[in-house]
Amino acid sequence: MAKRMLDCYASDFRGFTKEDLLESILKSEGRVIACETIGTLQPMLGNVTNAEFAAAMGADILLLNMFDVMRPVINGLPETEPENTVALLKKLTGRPVGINLEPVEEGEEGETDPMWKMSPGRRATVENAKRAARIGVDMILLTGNPGMGVSNPAIIETLKRYREAVGDQIVLAAGKMHAAGILSEAAENIMTKEDVESFVEAGADIILLPAPGTVPGITVEYARELVACAHSLGALTITAIGTSQEGADTDTIKRLALMCKMTGTDIHHLGDAGYGGMSLPENIFAYSTAVRGIRHTYHRMAASVER
Repeated sequence: MAKRMLDCYASDFRGFTKEDLLESILKSEGRVIACETIGTLQPMLGNVTNAEFAAAMGADILLLNMFDVMRPVINGLPETEPENTVALLKKLTGRPVGINLEPVEEGEEGETDPMWKMSPGRRATVENAKRAARIGVDMILLTGNPGMGVSNPAIIETLKRYREAVGDQIVLAAGKMHAAGILSEAAENIMTKEDVESFVEAGADIILLPAPGTVPGITVEYARELVACAHSLGALTITAIGTSQEGADTDTIKRLALMCKMTGTDIHHLGDAGYGGMSLPENIFAYSTAVRGIRHTYHRMAASVER
């Protein structure tokens, strides 16, 4: 039986199965922090990875955005073989690691900034999912970066394939924190109850939706209905700040945190665009203390990876 994530050490995470990870999150009753980082950018601390920095500020789960499973790069990580990149990050941080993969077909990407330009190792193919499993990834989030043209129907079809290919090995999360280039799925149309039902039916273990107060039109009440729908179907949820508000002032972050807590969500996500590559570190700390207090925040920050 898995411990609640609030009480877990690195040694607990190392022995977790997929089912253990999900149970550990559920037992934490809405007090799990997931931080998204980009490894291909210059780390904020130079020779320390953004993922390590996020972990040091209280993140429970590390989510790697723009991570190419064919050419793994995390700047600031000590030199290692590419296939050992995720394993080394897990060793240094003692945290579960997830990655984003994007279900967009080659040649069908939307107009986007060159920074987000798609690479083969970031596409949500079955082979990339299998690669992720082989290199030690604990969770795959099917989502889309700004302007990429990722639609909810594409996510559903990918979930069906992933459930068959890796569903028994890796936690499957799915959803969008902004329109991701599909304007017909903007604002309150980013995620509907019908989408939640379809995602879970297709194989999603966790449903991601925008945090209240981030995307226009997403209120506490609206998000609460989606969370309740997911829970009724046996899925967990992530409320996500993916609108660069992870770079807002700490007062705003604390307000967003408490609104997310009111929705009943299981995991609180902070995006990677504080400046570029991760949330502002003080906002990870502020968010964590708002939803679980100083005691649990310091426990996560202080516990050695040797425990």
